[in-house]
Amino acid sequence: MRKLDQRGVAALEFCLISVGLFTFIFAIFDLGRYAITMQSLRTLAHAGARAMMINCYTPNVISKTSPSGCTGDYLTAAQKQAAAPFLYSNGSSAPTVSTTAGAAALTVTASQSGFSMMMPIWGAALNAPSASTQVPF
Repeated sequence: MRKLDQRGVAALEFCLISVGLFTFIFAIFDLGRYAITMQSLRTLAHAGARAMMINCYTPNVISKTSPSGCTGDYLTAAQKQAAAPFLYSNGSSAPTVSTTAGAAALTVTASQSGFSMMMPIWGAALNAPSASTQVPF
């Protein structure tokens, strides 16, 4: 019986497996980057809510009347960068913090408009993440 030529079999097997392996590894990196971005946005929203409470809460708000003048961004660029430094590390657009008044609470929302996932398998579902927190009055 003749022995079959086995040269190159390991390289072929590696090529077949490497596509799935590297896709899986990059997907894990991508989801990790998304999770860090979301946590940084939550931290930034909480910092914005804290700054809003310090600057806006007056006796009218304490007596449960609507704080109509409490919409805006009360954080400076340096305070935003100190609260969430990861959002400034990749050179994309700066995150935005906005405050909206509701019926019984103020909502502080932090969003990152320049964020996009690296892997196309996610589609656009995870692009432009945002996080919000509510401050009751």
